[in-house]
Amino acid sequence: MASTTATRQSNATNGSQRAAASGQRAKNAGRANGRRKHTHNEGIIPLLARAVREVEASAQRGKATPANRTKFHVIALLMREERARVKTEEGVSESERAETLKRLDGVAAILAKTAARDTSLITLLEPTAPITEATRLLKRKMLGQAGIELPEEEKAVAEPVQRYVPPELAERQVEPAGVEARRLANPFLTPDLTPPKQPAPVVRLANWELLGPLLKSFEQGGGGSACMELPEPPVPDRLSPAGLELMPHQARFLASVADGHRSFLLADEPGLGKTAQSVLAASVADAYPLLVVVPNVVKMNWAREAQRWTPQRRVTVIHGDGRDVDAFADIFVVNYEILDRHLSWISRFGFKGMVVDEAHMIKNVQSQRSRNVLAIAGSIRERTPGVSPLLIALTGTPLINDIDDFRAIWRFLGWTESDRPGPELMARLESNGWTPADASFYPEARQSVIEMGIVRRRKLDVAADLPAKRVVDLPVELDDELGRSIRDAEAQLAKKLLERFRAVKVGKLGAKLSDEAIIRMVCAQELEESHASADGLNVFTMVRQIGQAKAALAADYAAQLARSVGKVVFFAKHIDVMDRVEAQLAEAGLKTVSIRGDQTTTFRQEQIDAFNKDPEVSVAVCSLTAAGVGVNLQAASNVVLAELSWTDAEQTQAIDRVHRIGQEEPVTAWRIVAAQTIDAKIAELIDGKAGLAARALDGAAAPVEEADSVQLLALVGVLQRAVEQSGD
Repeated sequence: MASTTATRQSNATNGSQRAAASGQRAKNAGRANGRRKHTHNEGIIPLLARAVREVEASAQRGKATPANRTKFHVIALLMREERARVKTEEGVSESERAETLKRLDGVAAILAKTAARDTSLITLLEPTAPITEATRLLKRKMLGQAGIELPEEEKAVAEPVQRYVPPELAERQVEPAGVEARRLANPFLTPDLTPPKQPAPVVRLANWELLGPLLKSFEQGGGGSACMELPEPPVPDRLSPAGLELMPHQARFLASVADGHRSFLLADEPGLGKTAQSVLAASVADAYPLLVVVPNVVKMNWAREAQRWTPQRRVTVIHGDGRDVDAFADIFVVNYEILDRHLSWISRFGFKGMVVDEAHMIKNVQSQRSRNVLAIAGSIRERTPGVSPLLIALTGTPLINDIDDFRAIWRFLGWTESDRPGPELMARLESNGWTPADASFYPEARQSVIEMGIVRRRKLDVAADLPAKRVVDLPVELDDELGRSIRDAEAQLAKKLLERFRAVKVGKLGAKLSDEAIIRMVCAQELEESHASADGLNVFTMVRQIGQAKAALAADYAAQLARSVGKVVFFAKHIDVMDRVEAQLAEAGLKTVSIRGDQTTTFRQEQIDAFNKDPEVSVAVCSLTAAGVGVNLQAASNVVLAELSWTDAEQTQAIDRVHRIGQEEPVTAWRIVAAQTIDAKIAELIDGKAGLAARALDGAAAPVEEADSVQLLALVGVLQRAVEQSGD
């Protein structure tokens, strides 16, 4: 009986094993059949053929878009996998194998031809090319469309990241080289051994809608300045690098960070050093890697200031698809406009801090820009459980239209959630002892939000800390078509000067002169010809083109200032730049006056009076030459210099239209400088000339500058660089 039972069990076991094996063979056959459906115009190869034609057509129209780069990479991956499968899989006839390989060769030929047209695609053909999140998603999608069951490893692709990437942006995602290596180099977070805080019980406010009353508490005003209590600054200042010194109001903010505060709405007026405070806050909090999201107009300035205040830290700027990103940097600077392409890797990178500059730009919670920022902030909080990441929203203008503009900023900082206060703010409100039915709720609620981390100082409040007048450079990157044409024009000018230099050097005169003397002679000749003719390629036409290219960025910055601090004086040299700026400011809803050289005395005075007396007038758009003298515009304390002057005196006269008797605030002049162009050299030369007046009139000790004009010295700089690069 026992023997019979054992036999039955053995048969049953063998039967189940045979059934399982049969099922696995059927599964493999089903997958293989899915792969082989292309013989009936189904399966993976027809799908690859259609996709590769689409990528080829895109490359013929110009550079491949991020979506088509992803598609190109997926085609290459699937093509390699299908080739390997068909070569090794049993049960495939020789005729079918040959037909499949032939069709795959056709796909490979189109890929190669497309890569030859757009050489940036060549690296995606390499088996070692990094696979981005977007690539994984599209690969899974194409396998599903081909009717092929996904392998287990494909099913296990990291899904949590996709919560931060909207489906419509998935195919746009890029991943800079080295990002994955950085993540793998430090895959673990430092464990937090402190016991988790228990949320305070909510009793009194359990059934109240609170966001509306919180906003109302600010709308009502009163209660003094919206600034949290800050500790006294440390003495001496040990936070800034050698050669730099913090102002007392900056040191007080950093003392709060040192005390453990980690979320701030830093709403100081422009010119009070918010950038330096944010950079050093990351150093104090050890919040690295740090992500900084900024408008394009200040991206280069942010990188410069980060390097200046924390020279021991590596800074990288994310441009376009991030091909030049230093993945092992400490500080990553990215502008709003390209953030949607980098959501995937940024959300899982492991940032410990995030700064959002000009945070009023995320005021619309429903906008894609706002959703991108909030998603990244949410991912940072989730990846630092039990630890408060450093989150700073910078803006001199937290409110643009109405009190609702606070909503997105508070959500970014974690003070509120989608429809209610966050746990910490809720605990503060609960402990106040009031409900929105009580009048006392509102001032108490306002103060509770302020103590969450609102810091607001005005120039007037810290005037003793500031110099009476200063010039601050804002380097901007001209990364559009006009910017590229300017760099090409500068390269052509350098080439022209270099050819003249070589012609002189090989002649009889060249044997008698040093290279320095030849350079000066060639540049002087070029300058003389430029004065004789305003047409063609010369230093004057280049500077004018640079001014035109900077106009939109300068107008954008002037609009931000006007909303932050009130009236702004905007200076430009050329009429077309002034026209463009006035039109852009009008589109932004800002009222302007114009001061130009072709105006009558009466009309000009009317414009000046309107600027000084009419509260509706926000910006005076002035000609650098026509409004540089005899004009009083002291209603403003901020000046934007959109185009550079050729002399320090002209620049100083323009600034002094604001810095004069009757001015009660320190004056800041924001000079817009096009980085990586001759504009930067001209700014440097103008500053070098500033010592002349100090030595001649004030008796100050100043270094002796070149007696030559800025125009000549700028050309000398262009040619010297060309000679050094050529090795002549």
